[in-house]
Amino acid sequence: MAIYIAREASKLWRKVCAEISVELQLLFEKWRLLLAGLVFQYIHGLAARGIHYLHRPGPLLQDLGFMALPELGQDKGYLSESVFTFIFVSFLLWSFHPFIYHSKRFYTVLLWRRVLAFLVASQFLRIITFYSTQLPGPNYHCREGSKLATLPPPHNALEVLLINFPRGVLFGCGDLIFSSHMIFTLVFVRTYHKYGSKRLIKLLAWMMAIIQSLLIIASRKHYKMPDRTNGLSLPVTVKDKDGRAKEELHKLEKDSKMKEEFPKLLNGNTVDSTDRRQRVQMNGKHGEDVNHTLSDATPNGT
Repeated sequence: MAIYIAREASKLWRKVCAEISVELQLLFEKWRLLLAGLVFQYIHGLAARGIHYLHRPGPLLQDLGFMALPELGQDKGYLSESVFTFIFVSFLLWSFHPFIYHSKRFYTVLLWRRVLAFLVASQFLRIITFYSTQLPGPNYHCREGSKLATLPPPHNALEVLLINFPRGVLFGCGDLIFSSHMIFTLVFVRTYHKYGSKRLIKLLAWMMAIIQSLLIIASRKHYKMPDRTNGLSLPVTVKDKDGRAKEELHKLEKDSKMKEEFPKLLNGNTVDSTDRRQRVQMNGKHGEDVNHTLSDATPNGT
């Protein structure tokens, strides 16, 4: 038994050494692109930190996901982060499995080069969207009354450049379109779907991605916006709804009154007797003013 373990350990060591040698050669060739992808992760974090300074809390927007999914609450906000951590760590470990297993379908350096390329492209679009479209954050620490909803102006550039990791990442506000967690999740799941070999794990990975998206909405970390092709933005608070309903009712009453008065105005009639009396008084007063003016202008004795 001991001889068998020693022999297998020796084979495994030779396998690891051979893989390290090959991967190092690829790393020396592709290190610039890998470094650029890692640097952009910092740039993305810096952009998310910057939008937090511009974030202004406000009433929560109407959201289909909020209607369909019950709110988890602050005490269960860790669930989505736990699922994301599991997906991230699992993918990281799987990407290095060719160093140990004999079945090899990809090179780790080339795999991460492609993963980082997709992450950079998605994050670049994300930065453009959350700076061009700023929404009030639905998360608990981003709502009105929270001290973390808006950051005070930085005292120096170093305060911004350090991005307060990891607290600044976990308690950020304003970077809502679209979810960074789902960028990583979908890129990782799609990569395993292409290069992985276990069909059951592929199915579980997609299920985890769906669960992750639902937990993000239930934790109120992002919106799942409904179709608003009519251009209306509906409030969700009772106060806003009552105010909007009163305003619409007032407009309808005003329009109805104008429709009733319009035909009568065309016929030279008025609707309200009070308005008629006011017009008579105004006409009488106007006539008196004219007569008085003419009398003043007429010379004495003529």
